[in-house]
Amino acid sequence: MVDSSVLSRAVSLASRAPSLHNTQPWRWVAYRGTLALHLDRRRIVTNTDDAGRQALISCGVMLDHLRVAMAAAGWRSSIHRFPNDRDPDLLATVSFTAADPEPTDLARADAILHRRTDRLPLLAPTDWTIVEAAVQDLLDGPDGVDPAPALLDTLAEELRPDLSRAASLTEAIRRFDSAYQRDLDWWTTPFEYTEGIPRTALTSVDESDRVEVNRSFPVEGRGHRRPGVGEDQAQILLLSTGGDTAADALGAGEALSRVLLECTVAGLATCPVTHVTELPEVRSAIAAVTAVDTVPQALIRVGQIPGALTENPAITPRRPVAEILRFAG
Repeated sequence: MVDSSVLSRAVSLASRAPSLHNTQPWRWVAYRGTLALHLDRRRIVTNTDDAGRQALISCGVMLDHLRVAMAAAGWRSSIHRFPNDRDPDLLATVSFTAADPEPTDLARADAILHRRTDRLPLLAPTDWTIVEAAVQDLLDGPDGVDPAPALLDTLAEELRPDLSRAASLTEAIRRFDSAYQRDLDWWTTPFEYTEGIPRTALTSVDESDRVEVNRSFPVEGRGHRRPGVGEDQAQILLLSTGGDTAADALGAGEALSRVLLECTVAGLATCPVTHVTELPEVRSAIAAVTAVDTVPQALIRVGQIPGALTENPAITPRRPVAEILRFAG
């Protein structure tokens, strides 16, 4: 049976998973060496994510991060998703079997600590075809790992203006949505809490203007980081699923985790872009622009970080493990 201290450390590491506005909408229950992942509905940003889809994606990222953390600790995960039809908020139960960690397990666990959501302009990724192949292999499911039920497409550069227009459409619709704007202000507090997006992780007007495909947050200061990049040159990826169910959203999150970590291992910066899939009309526009017959779940910016480490995004806070993990026996 897995020791409780191992579970605590793994959940603590996995809690570095990104979530909408850093809301961390998850809670874990440990019982006799197993873990159960629950959706915490109290932490859904209802004016932004009324159906809870993005919260489920966030929980999917957390679930896969947990798998990675446990693999590095010497335990292989067996995941049973949505095990109870009468409890839709019980997203997964996870049991464990001892297994020697591979070097790739250790590298991905280390990537959890080093990954940041980078909203600044990025250079184009180097050796992208090699990294893309590694990411696709991971989505297909290496030995002992379930395939991720999501599709990843590398979008052509000529689609960038259309994607920018889709992002602008979202912003135009949201501009006079006072409830949405209140949520955005609340979760970008200037105070250091254990949740939300600190102002140190946001961008200035100049920096934001140089990234066409990104969410508009309350701007911070007048910084001009990465002046040598000019306009954002990041590769844009589309993550989509075959349907639009809760299981699809959870699976999209698991796939997102694998993309982010594999890119981090390769030395690339990433930034999930989910506001373009929040509204049905914009999701439809993204599907039409990209000519996919699947359901868009998220865009991902991937690129190279130039310059000094001082220009990299600040680490964002997380809730203590005692708030997200309960031992039931």
